[in-house]
Amino acid sequence: DSVGDSMGQGSFIYSFVARGTMVLAEYTEFTGNFPSIAAQCLQKLPSSSNSKFTYNCDHHTFNFLVEDGFAYCVVAKDALSKQISIAFLERVKADFKKRYGGGKASTAIPKSLNKEFGPVMKEHMKYIVDHAEEIEKLIKVKAQVSEVKSIMLENIDKAIDRGENLTVLTDKTENLRSQAQEYKKQGTQVRRKLWYQNMKIKLVVLGILLLLVLIIWLSVCHGFNCTD
Repeated sequence: DSVGDSMGQGSFIYSFVARGTMVLAEYTEFTGNFPSIAAQCLQKLPSSSNSKFTYNCDHHTFNFLVEDGFAYCVVAKDALSKQISIAFLERVKADFKKRYGGGKASTAIPKSLNKEFGPVMKEHMKYIVDHAEEIEKLIKVKAQVSEVKSIMLENIDKAIDRGENLTVLTDKTENLRSQAQEYKKQGTQVRRKLWYQNMKIKLVVLGILLLLVLIIWLSVCHGFNCTD
């Protein structure tokens, strides 16, 4: 039969966690051939790489998150964005590693974690679907921040590529600063020299005036017999 006979009951259809190609836990409330298709996709995944993969089949997406030898999968309706499916897988991965990271996951036999972790995957499905709009907004904000960081890094790279020009510009700036300081120093010296010259002129004029006053005083006193 086709992928999923019951298509109107939510956006997530099927999910599993596998070690290598061995499924340790899975969850679904639907009937269909999506578990076998997901298993076939799992067989084709590069086991050594940490990455994300998405396959499309019969109006559904098969989304995989591979990390440290474990594969996390969710089958969703294609109307649900890939970003939301990956957000679900990230949430499942974090919870799975928290619960079984101590070694239980590395020794578990096939399907042995269904009873424990199956209901957990169900809860995560519900949470992601209920908060899909908020999560999409957060993803957009993160994407914008990443874009800004990329632009900044690109500008820094361009600046580094122009290293010689920047060095020359820096040298020119230092030269201009030195010249400005020299001009300021010379200006101070000129002002001080002019001040001294001005004071000399004033002293000379004052001396001449005093001399004239003395001469006039002596002349007046001599003419009017200023002696006692």
